[in-house]
Amino acid sequence: MITAKIILKKLLFIIFMVSLLQSCNKTKKNEDKDITKKQYLPDKNEVDIMVLDKSIFKKELVSNGRLVALEKSTLKFNVSEKLNNIHVKDGDYVKKGQLLASLDAFTYQQKVSKAEIDLKQATLEFKDLQIRRGFNPNNKETIPKEEYDMMAIKSGYKNALHQLENAKFDLQSTKLTAPFSGKVANINSKKYDQINSGKEFITLINDAVFEVEFYVIESELKDIKAKDSITIAPFATSKSYEGDITTINPQVEKDGTILIKARVKNDGQLLEGMNVKVFIKKDIPDQFVVPKPAVVLRDNQEVLFMVKNGKAYWTYILTTLENSKAYAVIPNPDKSSASLKPGDTIIVSNNLNLAHDSEVLIKSNN
Repeated sequence: MITAKIILKKLLFIIFMVSLLQSCNKTKKNEDKDITKKQYLPDKNEVDIMVLDKSIFKKELVSNGRLVALEKSTLKFNVSEKLNNIHVKDGDYVKKGQLLASLDAFTYQQKVSKAEIDLKQATLEFKDLQIRRGFNPNNKETIPKEEYDMMAIKSGYKNALHQLENAKFDLQSTKLTAPFSGKVANINSKKYDQINSGKEFITLINDAVFEVEFYVIESELKDIKAKDSITIAPFATSKSYEGDITTINPQVEKDGTILIKARVKNDGQLLEGMNVKVFIKKDIPDQFVVPKPAVVLRDNQEVLFMVKNGKAYWTYILTTLENSKAYAVIPNPDKSSASLKPGDTIIVSNNLNLAHDSEVLIKSNN
């Protein structure tokens, strides 16, 4: 009796498991059907379009350049002495003639005083010598020039005058002033430091206008001339600046490049030595111009997709000109079916997976 019960339980368990497996298989088949249905649902190719027309193409030459200040000077003291004061700091804007720093002037003031005394003594000797030779020292015009010069040298007058001029120059040199208006940079000394003559002390940069130096290759020179407009984009900022070409160096470098210089105004954000991207644009009229995403490759050939009656059809093209955003295109002359004409509707987005004769839905502009 116990054995019969055990057998019955086993049969019931087997029946339950079989039913469970059948249920799982049915669910999986339904899921597979749903997936299959989803796979075969037609894609909605929503695209953006443009109407083709002839227009001006902005041909663009691109180069890397560097900003160089038109006026830049490393200032030095002409005499040696202890640094008394620095009146500016890095980044300060100063005007022409403004005092930047000064040295201890006591020694040089003493030299001026001594030179003035020596000149007075030499002047007395000079006048005495003129009187002894029978000339009136108060009437220089009556003294022959050769006689006058000889007496000025013999009396020590000329030498004393020269020494006073040098002493005054050295005294003036204890003050460092700005030779032009600009910004201060690279101060590398501190108050009370011993300053040696000729040592680089401070840099002054006129950053109102910058010169842009960049290079182009020989083949690009035909598209460039003086006074052409340029646009620069500093790598450090998101702004762009307009300028004009000023000079074209009449010499080709060893690497086949030519140095071009242009000028741009500074709005306060440009800095000496900045690296920039340089764009030179030339207007090429009567071109079919399309944005870069409009051109795709099919069978290693450049094509544009056109919309006709809700379907996409490709036409073979060649890109003739390029800038950072667009191409100038023409029908591929090697393809008899290639055609482009004003009024054609060109697909400019979501065209990477399109096939010839694909159905498309034009996106609304609203």
